[in-house]
Amino acid sequence: MDFTLNDEQRMFAETAQTLFGDTCTPDHWRKQMESGEARDDARWNAIVETGLTLLLLPEEAGGLGLTELDFALIAEKAGYVALPEPLAESAGVAAPLLAALAPDSEVLADPSATIAIQHPANPYVLDADLAGAIILHKDGEAYLATPDQVTLTREESIDPFRRLFKVEWDVANATPLGKADWDLALDRGALFCAAQGLGLAQRAVDLAVAYAQERQQFGKPIGSYQAVKHHLASAQVAIEFARPVVLAAAADIGKRDVQARARISHAKLVALEAAEKAAKASIQVHGAMGYSWEVDVHLFLKRALALKQYWGSPAFHRGRIANRMFTQPTGPDQTFARETENA
Repeated sequence: MDFTLNDEQRMFAETAQTLFGDTCTPDHWRKQMESGEARDDARWNAIVETGLTLLLLPEEAGGLGLTELDFALIAEKAGYVALPEPLAESAGVAAPLLAALAPDSEVLADPSATIAIQHPANPYVLDADLAGAIILHKDGEAYLATPDQVTLTREESIDPFRRLFKVEWDVANATPLGKADWDLALDRGALFCAAQGLGLAQRAVDLAVAYAQERQQFGKPIGSYQAVKHHLASAQVAIEFARPVVLAAAADIGKRDVQARARISHAKLVALEAAEKAAKASIQVHGAMGYSWEVDVHLFLKRALALKQYWGSPAFHRGRIANRMFTQPTGPDQTFARETENA
């Protein structure tokens, strides 16, 4: 398998990195929390103008027709800044699902409109109140409704920027879309959680490194002490081991077999474990103040813990890996085996 990034993919990732870096800084977070605004309209408009909401939409639906690997690179950059807006959920999962069911849907014609999704794997719906439409599920069938056609109840999240809602609705008030591919939506959701986990992990390490170079103890930077170096080196190693797993899962998602599903589950597990490990190490490097609101790293830990349970719990994803291990050939020569070819 070759998942080497091409020039176009690198360009999209660099564009997203620059955009997020300019519009989603800790100062932006704090201003947003102080104002109580659910979304930064200027930042979202910049995201829309850059075309990031159109990556996974097919060309016949007005999109760019790119792949999950392309979008995973964007999701990683979104994770690096703990982006508050639901880019991964809307553009990465809900929009392509809706395009497969109703390519002529009016909501797809507006690239600035977000689409929320009620999936069987998730008890709550992210950013449902601000969505242009909500994809709902019942008995395997998909339905479409607007926020004013359903009853929304706000639920608290460990992450202050994840706005979760319980959705109650009546079939009579929703538009039927037909049978949806909920499994593919789950795979995309889990994959993009994993990609965000890589970004979260790297940002946590970068924050700790910057602090360790600046903070003086006994006349020299604390980063010069082995105990600090070892913590951060272990976190960075976890990131580097997780990165190829995530890229391989993104490149393989289209195969839609037991191997591909296990690879996605593996990616979600290791990437978010790396994010949690890196955030906790970063907090420890910052000392007691690392737990305070004044230090930004706590937001990355909270996002990592939230995503760890989103789009399938760790137990669910370990089960998918076990299914691949116990039902398919294993060994070095079977790393990239296919279910249909090697069963």
